[in-house]
Parts: sequence; C-alpha cells; structure tokens
Amino acid sequence: MRSNDAVFVISVAARLAGMHANTLRKYEREQLLSPARTDGNLRLYSSDDMARLRQIKTLSEERGVNVAGIRLALGVAEEVRRLRRDVADDHAIGSALPEQQRALVARLDRVLEKLGFHTNG
Repeated sequence: MRSNDAVFVISVAARLAGMHANTLRKYEREQLLSPARTDGNLRLYSSDDMARLRQIKTLSEERGVNVAGIRLALGVAEEVRRLRRDVADDHAIGSALPEQQRALVARLDRVLEKLGFHTNG
C-alpha cells in the first residue's frame, strides 16, 4: 500500500462497505483481500481495498456468487485487466494495426463488464 493512500480501520471500512466487520475478517481469511497491518497489527483498508470490497459485495449479494466463485472472478478479472493493458500498449502488441488493438480492448472490456467489473484502464 502506498503511504499516501487513505486508510480505514476495520470498523470504518465495514461501515463504508455496508458489511459487518466479521465479514471483512472472513474475506481476509479466504484470501479475497489482504489489508495492510500496522505495527500493532490493526488492519488498514486502502481505497483499492474498498473498491475490491464493493466488487466482492456485488458478486455475493447481487449475483449470488459463493466465495470460491468470487475468488475465481477476481482472478479472471485481474488477468483480463493485465491483458487489456498489454493490448492497449502500442509497444506490447508490436505490428498490430490500431483498429485491431481497439477491437481487442473493446472485447476485453465486454468480458469485464459481464463479470461486473470496471476496466480501470
């Protein structure tokens, strides 16, 4: 976590996410997120952690996905984002035509949207 990131203790993060603090602890045990820790072992949730909690909540509550499915969806979404960045990067794709790049990026965006994720790109 970057030192200039906004951080929230678990009670504030839970309230902001609309979840119980025990739910956040469960998601950490399930390795769906890993908040930073202070020297005193307090959990500190960054803005990125909060965005991830919103994604988890959407998958769980709105789409009825279980923890294993959430883990899979988060992993797939991250891989799609990496592919999207590579495809969108002029240097990574080599001699591909710009219209091919745009078409590939659009396809990757649609995959992310179907999963309920934003592109962040």
